[in-house]
Amino acid sequence: MVSVTLVVYVQSDLSWPIGLAIPAGFMLISLFLFFAGTKIYVMVKPEGSPLTSVAQVVAVAVRKRRLKHPPQPWLSLFSYAPPKSINSRLPYTEQFRFLDKAAIVTPEDAVKSDGSAANPWRLCSIQQVEEVKCLLRVLPIWAAAVLYHVGEKQQYVVFQAMQSDRHLTAASTFQIPPATYAVFSMLTLTLWVPLYDRAAVPFLRKLTGKPGGITVLQRIGIGIALTVVESLISASVEQERRRRAPGGDGAGAVSSMSAMWLVPQLSLAGLAEAFCAIGQVEFFYKEFPENMRSVAGSFFFCGMAAANYLNGFLISVVHRATEGSPAGNWLPEDLNKGRLDYFYYLVAGLCVLNFVYFLVCAKWYNYKGSGGKDDAIASFEMEEREIVKI
Repeated sequence: MVSVTLVVYVQSDLSWPIGLAIPAGFMLISLFLFFAGTKIYVMVKPEGSPLTSVAQVVAVAVRKRRLKHPPQPWLSLFSYAPPKSINSRLPYTEQFRFLDKAAIVTPEDAVKSDGSAANPWRLCSIQQVEEVKCLLRVLPIWAAAVLYHVGEKQQYVVFQAMQSDRHLTAASTFQIPPATYAVFSMLTLTLWVPLYDRAAVPFLRKLTGKPGGITVLQRIGIGIALTVVESLISASVEQERRRRAPGGDGAGAVSSMSAMWLVPQLSLAGLAEAFCAIGQVEFFYKEFPENMRSVAGSFFFCGMAAANYLNGFLISVVHRATEGSPAGNWLPEDLNKGRLDYFYYLVAGLCVLNFVYFLVCAKWYNYKGSGGKDDAIASFEMEEREIVKI
């Protein structure tokens, strides 16, 4: 918040050198705190890449692709879990059954005395297969999250603010810097998160009986749905801003509409982030295998990066498609001569399609550990122990 309020004000109205010195000072402080904290940080030595297990499952499944799928895979597939593994035991799931062939035991497959495969590149355990399935199930949800970021980002809000009335009151001479309006999104996020945890979750828990009040996917879905409303409101506000803009050939003419009308769409962006972005972090962290949680954290930022590329591609396509049209370019430098509202309607349409796509993926998704074959596996393991005793 300091960066879009104090720093922006200093850079816009006082001095650029001072405005650049402030974040440099904060970075120096953060660097000092980082190195001071490294002495008390617990370093865990790596035990190999978890991606190796993923590669083994894919390679073995391809090698054994011609084998026939067993009738009761949760009983007949190779089952082994390392004693020191931090990953939770996963039940068998029906999805991505082609990967099950990696755990089919053939006469050529050797097993060590401790129960592990002699060659992990020729035989994988059902636990390894289910961990790969967890990754594959997450990918469609991640794709929906990428399009969410496209809808949530307010790329042109600064330009809208620049061509709107930014005075606090009619008699005031002070103008809010255009970049400062992003603080309303941050404020909404900051205020809603504790309110959601302390008030909304206990209330929803009483209604649904679920520990989190609603599921993680429901939380993400609410955030995606809010991007539709956000885009529609953004389009309506832009239409009003253009309607109040003075005519003539003056480039960048300022509309008489107050820039405070941008606050609703920015607040909805912050609310969508509180639901979807935080929900994504929780979802990836819970649904990835325990030894891949660092990868899970990077998935969220990879989604943001992909959304930036996609958003840039979308803007480029709109520029090229509308540049020679009778209505003119939708996204010119002077927004009064463009149709930014049409662009927002386009984004709203994409968000609607993304929401429908997400609902389909959420309906299909199975949470980690909810395979439905726990009883069969448990009974099979009890039978094995009884045989050993005899």
